[in-house]
Amino acid sequence: MKTKVLKLMIVSLIFVSTLFGQTPTKKLDVIYFHATRRCPTCLAIEENTRKTLDTYFSDQLKNGTIKLTVINVDEDKNKAITEKYEATGSALFLTRNNNGKENKNDLTDFAFSYARNNPDKFMADLKDKINELLK
Repeated sequence: MKTKVLKLMIVSLIFVSTLFGQTPTKKLDVIYFHATRRCPTCLAIEENTRKTLDTYFSDQLKNGTIKLTVINVDEDKNKAITEKYEATGSALFLTRNNNGKENKNDLTDFAFSYARNNPDKFMADLKDKINELLK
């Protein structure tokens, strides 16, 4: 009887420690697509996206709440995801996963408008949009 109780306690302890020791579920994907040949604006989009995430969301990057993925659309291995997002060149998406439902936010036009010519506005507005999606 004591061994059964002891085994049950051990199994329960393992279950509880596994449950509470899990890393957070990824909540937001920041996906930047680019071609092999990149213009200065394309480079600025990636640079300022990284700078925004590193400056304002470093903890969320570390704990997995936010994940940055940079994808070259010209590489065959990326064909499925580029087709899913219909990305043929530079594009910036914020995708929120909520209970298995994807909510894609295409920020490509915004990124091209501000990343190079007004990086402060780009970073401030990207920060606001990420904060909104993390709520």
